[in-house]
Order: sequence, then structure tokens, then C-alpha cells
Amino acid sequence: MKYQLDMHSEQLMEEYHERLAVYERLAQLANEALRHALETQHLHVTTMEFRVKTEDSLAGKLELKGAKYHTLSDVTDIVGIRVVTFYSADVDKVAAIVSETFNVDWSKSVDKRKLHRLDSFGYNSLHYICSLPKQIVDDPDMPLLNELPFEIQMRTAMQHVWSTLDHDTGYKGDVKIPREYMRQFNRLAGMLELIDEEFSRLRNTLTDYRRQMLALEASGQLDDVDLNADTFRRYLETNPFVRLNQRIAAINQAELYPVPMMPFLRVLQKMGFETLGDVNRLIEEYSDDAYRLAVSQLGTTDLDILSDNIGLQNLCYVYVLKQGGGLTGLCNVLDWLKGYDPANMELAKVLLEQARRINWNEEK
Repeated sequence: MKYQLDMHSEQLMEEYHERLAVYERLAQLANEALRHALETQHLHVTTMEFRVKTEDSLAGKLELKGAKYHTLSDVTDIVGIRVVTFYSADVDKVAAIVSETFNVDWSKSVDKRKLHRLDSFGYNSLHYICSLPKQIVDDPDMPLLNELPFEIQMRTAMQHVWSTLDHDTGYKGDVKIPREYMRQFNRLAGMLELIDEEFSRLRNTLTDYRRQMLALEASGQLDDVDLNADTFRRYLETNPFVRLNQRIAAINQAELYPVPMMPFLRVLQKMGFETLGDVNRLIEEYSDDAYRLAVSQLGTTDLDILSDNIGLQNLCYVYVLKQGGGLTGLCNVLDWLKGYDPANMELAKVLLEQARRINWNEEK
């Protein structure tokens, strides 16, 4: 053989070649089972990959420490799966799912996060040594599928970044790394670990914020609910403009068809609205005027199909006019809603003329 192996290691290599088909099927089955389990629990991970150790890789390992392995099954990472998550808490969730899905050999599994020293390089991960239970596969022609071990590595994206850097720099070689370079490694490791912790902390903070906003919405304290994408989307789910839309549709006995309402979030924010309470007051105080504007727009037409953003759209027009925004204000609303277009000015002139028919004293 081209490798510098003793007789025992050569026997292990021969056994590896004999079992290669089993290892490949084992890798496929384990990967599919874990992917399905993660999807069932609705746990999104950033990366999931699997591999069977190559001949070169295994031979290199046996060259270094072949005497350590009495049998080929003692090489527990011939089949490997790596799961990379965004957050450290999700590593523990993946671990819980792994322990429910596979048989875990706890005596050989390692949580390197607990072994992490303050002065060490920043590579942490959770390694479980597993085997397939018969609930996943029970093939009399391949009984080894339930006996051979495989390794699952679980880590965060930041830990994965460090692992890649750690591997590429090759600091574990025979050459002693100067102290100043090792210090730089440790500083980088600390920065990545801090980023990891801060992302997790930020997610927890945002989760608490959303729960607080939901509680305020449920209690009706809309003045305390910030106007943002999350809160506005949930607010729209309550159909707050439906009564105004129905009044406007009744002008021509028109049919309403749904269109996206989220683009109006930008308009409302540009108009200075900061809370859902501001939006609610817009409906309460300006619905009659928005309806009157719709009468001016539709009364002499036979339009019988309207988009269901007609109510909110007219509320925005009326609000701008009542605040003295005039032609420029109307054009701004159209620009915020549709993007800048010279045609928006022409449409704004039409809207202003429709508003004049109701004898509003808006600024010209």
C-alpha cells in the first residue's frame, strides 16, 4: 500500500473497503432521518451536510494513531454529519432531537463546549456518537446498519467559522507558533465567541419584545405598540379597514379584491405615525372624509371592481390634505407608495381636483 501502515491498520483498511457500501447507505439514511426530524420540529438550521471518510483521510488517521483502534468500529467518525445553527440555543435543540431520533453512545460523545478553557483557541462544538435504531431501518441483508457508529457534530455558525480558520492555519503542527501570534488567535476566538453570545442575546431580547407587543395589542393599548413590520402585519390581520372599504364599495356596488397592504407601512411612517394607536385614530377621525373623497372619485363612474386598499389609500390622501400638504403632499404619498415616477405628479393633480369638489380648503 502507498500508506505507511502497520499490519493491524492495513487490516482495518481492508475492512473499510469491504464495508464501504454499508457506510454510504448509513450516511444517507442518517442524514435523511435527521433532516426529517428537524423539519418536523420546524427547526431551521443554516447548514447540514454529511460525508463518508475517504480512503486517504482514514489512512492518514491510522498512520498517526492506528494502535488506538482495536476494531474499525472504534473509528466513530467514518460516517459524519455536521449541523450548523444560527444560535447557540439551537445547538441544544438539535442535540435533543438527535437523542430522540438515534441511539446515542453517551460514553463516547463529547461536549467540547464544557472542555473549553479560557486560554484555548475558540473552537467549540457538540459531538454525539450515534447508531441507527431499528425504527429507522431494519434490513436483514445489512445488519451492520444498526451496529456501525456515526458522528454528528453540532455547532453555531460562528463556531464553524472558527473551526475553518483553525483548520486552515494549521497551528497544531510541529512548528511552535510565536506567542504574539497565539495571542492574536485567542483574541479572534474571543471576538467570535462574543458575537455568538450577542446574537443569541439579541434574539432573546427581540422575542421578549414581540411577546410584549402582542400582550399590549391583546389588551387594546395600541398607543404603546410601536408601528413596525411585525405589528402592522398583525394589525392588518384584524381587518381594520373593512368597514370603510365596504362603505366605499357600496357607492357602485363594487367587488373588492385583495392586494398587499404592507407597502402602506412606509407611507404611514413617512407621515409621522409611530404607534398602532396613531393608525387607529386615523381610521376613527378621517373615515368619513375618506368616504367623501371616494364618492367624488367614483360617483360619476361605473367602476365595479376596487382593490381593498382603497380605504387606507384614501385615508392617507385625506390626512395629507387636512395637514396642509396639498399637491406636493399627495405626490409624496404616491412616491412613497409606488416609487418616484413623474406620472405621480399628474395623478396627484387629479386627486387634488377630486378633493376640491368637496370644497376642502387645502393648500394649493
